[in-house]
Parts: sequence; C-alpha cells; structure tokens
Amino acid sequence: MTLRRCLTLLAVLALAALPMLAKPNFSGDWKLNVAKSSFGQMPSPSSMTSKINHEDPKLTSHVKQSGEMGDMEFDASYTTDGKECSNDMFGNPVKSILKWDGDTLLIDAKGKFGDNDFTMQDKWTLSDDGKTLTIVRLFKSSMGEGEQKLVFEKQ
Repeated sequence: MTLRRCLTLLAVLALAALPMLAKPNFSGDWKLNVAKSSFGQMPSPSSMTSKINHEDPKLTSHVKQSGEMGDMEFDASYTTDGKECSNDMFGNPVKSILKWDGDTLLIDAKGKFGDNDFTMQDKWTLSDDGKTLTIVRLFKSSMGEGEQKLVFEKQ
C-alpha cells in the first residue's frame, strides 16, 4: 500500500469516528416525569422544568420547580471543562466543577444554605434518541444524605 493510500484510509477512518467522539448535547426544554423519578427521603416536586442551552463547553440552565416547599426558580451557568464555576442560588454561593466521563456529564457541587454545608454529585446521561435526560444525584449535608433519580422528557 502506498503512503498516499494509507494516509487517505487513515483520514476516512478518523472522519468516521468523529460522531462517536461527539459529546451529548443537553439543549432543550425538559419536563420532569415525576412518576419515573425517585426522590428518596425528600418530598417530590409537583412539577419541575429546565431550559438548558448547551454549546460545549458552555452550559446554562433555567429551572422552575413547584411543590410542598413552594415555588422556586433559578439560573445557573457552567463550563464542562473541569474549571470551577460559581452560581448564586437563593442568595447562597454554590461552587461546581463539571467534567465528562465518556458520554456522562459529572457535576461536583458544594455550597452552604444558611448554616448547612452540603455536597452534591450529579451524573447526567442522555438517552440514545436524545429525548430523555436522566440525572442521578447524591447529596450530603449535616442534615443527612440521600440519592435521587430525576427523569426529564424533552418537550
């Protein structure tokens, strides 16, 4: 095989592999499916939506939630490059680091609500058809710890 032919074959193989290297895009309007989700010891919200704009490495979200604890709404901006991001949630700073593990987006967050320090670890995965966003969340604080599974459907 000539060098030119070998280089052409390598270029074709590299182009064919590009879709496999692309990261999931979480952009969209998402609505929580409460029935498919689990909240552990925490009360489930009656509704939750998230508007996500994801142009890797930038990711922003606008979340609205209603439930026993009242109505909540907040915005957050992140980067997925492993650099620390800071967001203000209800008057409290929350520091987060986002990074990829294959097709899974990992989010490590820490912050304080009142006198209560907390940590939270999220694993975001997107279904193959891009219509379901699943977030598995572990959280710890002086008040306890727990796990949640949030299943969102694209609207």
